[in-house]
Amino acid sequence: RWILSLQCKGSRNFMSALRRAVEVDFKDKDKHKSQGIYLLTTGIPDQEAHTLSAYVAETCSGCDLQLHVCLFSVMADVDSSSVVPARYANPAETAGAFKEIVQAANGRFHWFGEAGIFESDDINIIVSEMEKAISYSHKVCMLCFSSGGKK
Repeated sequence: RWILSLQCKGSRNFMSALRRAVEVDFKDKDKHKSQGIYLLTTGIPDQEAHTLSAYVAETCSGCDLQLHVCLFSVMADVDSSSVVPARYANPAETAGAFKEIVQAANGRFHWFGEAGIFESDDINIIVSEMEKAISYSHKVCMLCFSSGGKK
């Protein structure tokens, strides 16, 4: 119900939202080994990425707090009746800004749109593991063939 009651206001005050999320006194935080913040967004924050990265790095240092971002890129043009955000960047610039912020927070970045997944740290890790497995398989085959099939 809360989500359905939200209205678009044309602002992406990421710094204010982040401060509210990290400065809240988490109930029973001593019982939990890690805390995570998940940001679901469609555009660039109102603040500069460098400023946000510095704040995130400072906030996350010395604790197990991670910031993860899911960026959904809408490729449709903004019409004149839509609310235009305070700051604008194209999808690639937006993704770059969030990747910088996520790296400062030791988090994960996922970028997708109507056409599918553009970039995902989780998928990159899986692909990397698959490439390692293929490499090991090739090495094993080379060892087996170079030894003449002898064990």
